[in-house]
Amino acid sequence: MYAIRVENLTREFEGLVAVDHISFNVESGEIFGLLGPNGAGKTTTINILCTLLKPTSGYAEVAGFDVVEEKDRVRENIGVVFQELALDEKLTGRENLEFHAMMYGLRGEERRKKVEEVLGLVELYDKADMLVEKYSGGMKRRLEIARGFIHNPQVLFLDEPTLGLDAQTRRHIWDYIKELNRKYGMTIIITTHYMEEADYLCDRVAIIDNGKIIAMDTPQRLKDILGGDVITVEVEGDVERLLQCLKRQEWIKDTKRRDGFLDLTVEKGERRIPELINLSQKIGVNISYISLHKPSLEDVFIHFTGRSIREEEGEKNIRRGRKGFRR
Repeated sequence: MYAIRVENLTREFEGLVAVDHISFNVESGEIFGLLGPNGAGKTTTINILCTLLKPTSGYAEVAGFDVVEEKDRVRENIGVVFQELALDEKLTGRENLEFHAMMYGLRGEERRKKVEEVLGLVELYDKADMLVEKYSGGMKRRLEIARGFIHNPQVLFLDEPTLGLDAQTRRHIWDYIKELNRKYGMTIIITTHYMEEADYLCDRVAIIDNGKIIAMDTPQRLKDILGGDVITVEVEGDVERLLQCLKRQEWIKDTKRRDGFLDLTVEKGERRIPELINLSQKIGVNISYISLHKPSLEDVFIHFTGRSIREEEGEKNIRRGRKGFRR
């Protein structure tokens, strides 16, 4: 049985199609990612699966239960961590967890043991009796994740779980999510616009844009679609002239133009950089920036849409982790 089953799911808001006939299945024990820019339809999809929104049409099933006809059964079997923090900051970390556990029917010794267990897993045991208002942003997010799975849900939904956190804290959160999946075999569905987050965490990814799923597979298979290294160049001068020249070169497998940059898919990219520079000089076009990297999920998104992820953080990630130089 699938942990999640979605068929032709659609949601409209006053004529705006936020989710447009999407279909996907999630296997039990899988970490599945919805990757795309803000406004792509990721959170709307999560809200439907969590029974917070009714679909306009289509069908969705979570833990074997219809999200429209069997809301209560769905809610009994899921945990949710939303984008916005929902902790009571006037309570301690332990008190937040105790209250949530009671709401799900955990009693006495069972509840105490579970609270201790999850505090240890997210490394907050020594901060358990501190007021949450004194927690850092990363500590609050870890507590939210602990609260989301304290009742042992079959499916855990994480909506942008590391939004606004620094890179080091994000990496720690990723490790907690991985451990949660490994230790409990819990199905996790995560939304993100961080490419490296989806690549690191997810067994499979659905790339979503404008309410539609444009690609879905394992991160590696999606990157293999491009079939080569990616050279990114920024040009001063006649970009179109250089682009037309490059399209005639047999060693260039694909070209994409976006936001003042050219993305070139090539084999053995490190050997092609000198040739690329010589070619641009011959036609009188100056390359002001050049970088080489292995294909990423960002490149897959560009391949299918012709542009990078629109959200500001996504734009910042275009060059993150890549080595390049300006001329």
